Order: sequence, then C-alpha cells, then structure tokens
Amino acid sequence: MSSADQGVRHSLHRYQAVPRTLCFIAHGDDVLLLRGSPTKRIWPNKYNGVGGHVEANEDVYIAAIREMCEETGLDVSDARLRGVINIDTGEEIGIILFVFTAQARGREARPSPEGTLEWVRRDRVATLDLVEDLPELLPKVLAMRPDDPPFFARYHYDEHNRLVITFAD
Repeated sequence: MSSADQGVRHSLHRYQAVPRTLCFIAHGDDVLLLRGSPTKRIWPNKYNGVGGHVEANEDVYIAAIREMCEETGLDVSDARLRGVINIDTGEEIGIILFVFTAQARGREARPSPEGTLEWVRRDRVATLDLVEDLPELLPKVLAMRPDDPPFFARYHYDEHNRLVITFAD
C-alpha cells in the first residue's frame, strides 16, 4: 500500500486531531510536575505533567520519551501508555492525547523553559493549582497497576465552556 492509498486526501473535511503526549514521571512516592511559566500561553502558573507534540517522524512512545528527556533531562525507565484521550475542542481540529507514566532513575531534573519542575508527594497533589483535568485524571493515572490496560476517554466542553470528562467503560 502506498502513502496515497491511506485515504488522507479524501478525509480533509473530516474531524482531524493533533497528536500530543502527557507524561507523569514518578520517583518513590513523588511525581514530577511542571508549574507552567507565568508567560506561558496555555496554563500559566498551573501544574501539569510534561509532554508535547508528536512529530511526523516518530511514534507516540518515542515522542513521550523525547519530551520527558527534553523537558526534564531525567533518565527514565518503565515508560507505559496509560490512556488515550480524544479532546474535542469544538473546532474542526481536536487533540489526541497519549498519557504515559515512567520511573525516574534519579531526581536531578534540569530547569525547563516551559516552567518550574517540582517533585510533589502524591498525597499533596490535590492541594496544588492543577490544570483543570488533573484533579480527575492524575489520581486515576497514579493508581494504575503496572499490568492495567490503558483507559480511553473523551474531553469536550459544554454550552457554558466547562470541561466534561467521560471515561469509557
């Protein structure tokens, strides 16, 4: 099958999505979170995991590893896909978010231009000013056992522009 046989040309007016990764790195009872820079376009001063866009020349696993390395400088192991989220932005283009966890081999993260990296005890995460989906998403991800299958979810916004999170059964 050639690249032309993939049918993309005939899908130009269908729903499209930008692939991104979101990664949560653990070390012992702590999880590494990124407090967004005050000048960041999205989620300034809020806590989130690390991650970013999947490039055309990489698969989502390689993208997650690359983003964790680029944004933290940490050597990680045991990277696992934990979930796939379709984010309906209400526009023609949405986001497909691939959620990963990994274990850090050490705690010495380098500074990130994206914001401030902080190791946070798992039992303290709920006290932080988190990105709006993390109060529901992060406890689910951190509670997953190594052999748990990935979850699937959909995010969309209601008529009042409030985030609605739906996990598949």
